[in-house]
Amino acid sequence: MLLEATGLIKKYNGKTVVDNISFSLNEGEAYGLLGPNGAGKSTTIGMIFGLVRPDGGTVMVEGLDAWQKPLQAKKLLGYVPQEIALYGDLSARENLMFWGRMYDLGGSRLKDRVAQVLDIVGLSERGGDKVETFSGGMKRRINIAAALLHEPKVLIMDEPTVGIDPQSRTYILETVKNLNAQGTTVIYTSHYMEEVEFLCHRIGVIDHGRLIAQGTLHELRSLVGEAGQVSFVLRGSRDGFLEAVQSLPQVKQATLQEDRLVVTTTESANALAAVAATLAAAGVEMQKVDIQEPNLEAVFLHLTGRALRD
Repeated sequence: MLLEATGLIKKYNGKTVVDNISFSLNEGEAYGLLGPNGAGKSTTIGMIFGLVRPDGGTVMVEGLDAWQKPLQAKKLLGYVPQEIALYGDLSARENLMFWGRMYDLGGSRLKDRVAQVLDIVGLSERGGDKVETFSGGMKRRINIAAALLHEPKVLIMDEPTVGIDPQSRTYILETVKNLNAQGTTVIYTSHYMEEVEFLCHRIGVIDHGRLIAQGTLHELRSLVGEAGQVSFVLRGSRDGFLEAVQSLPQVKQATLQEDRLVVTTTESANALAAVAATLAAAGVEMQKVDIQEPNLEAVFLHLTGRALRD
């Protein structure tokens, strides 16, 4: 286990803002903490990185207790805060040189890493420009670059796309996706369900300081109990197969609408395979398949009785 948070608790003025949260990550995973503003995501992340002292629980990073050996643990972690942590009157490169020295980097190694991370976030040509001249999205990209300088094993990102333009948001999401594909383990907090769906292998749903569910996207969707739909666009003869499709155990309902077969199911992946086999046996060719499943908004509504952004 690369990182393990167990029983994290934090109270402010007698109010519990993080209530017994536990989760773990294997190397190479991307884990999302999804919840509305004020749910306890940032406080949880702060305890993991060592910025907020927990009132209970432990954080282990590669077998190190993050609060017993904070310096050793922090060398394994990269932190991208929700707020911009840069000096506006310094250039992007000067900011990165400064933060690199905070991680004990120096000499040619530091210069090489600054060049590499500027390239990763797509700002090599702007490295000599003052950060105060950058757009909000560009500042957030330099924020990410700073967290990558020491090549952390775990990249912790706290709402990194808040308040930026759609183009910068897309660039950041693609950058994180690529970093994870190259082996960087990621913890990503957001109240944007589409970001978590795009990036994360497993997701923890957090509300009022409690982790109310966690699992893969498929596992969370299955909690809703709502059926998804699989739509097949067909070619050729469409006779003699509908009854066979309707009788499949994975299928709740099947209707034929001109050249389109629409299947309602709670097991989209299994239904897709079973229906495809049935169509093939009947000599019916599929031109296109479209799957629509319950999303994380439906999961949150099911678990809490309110919408994610309420």
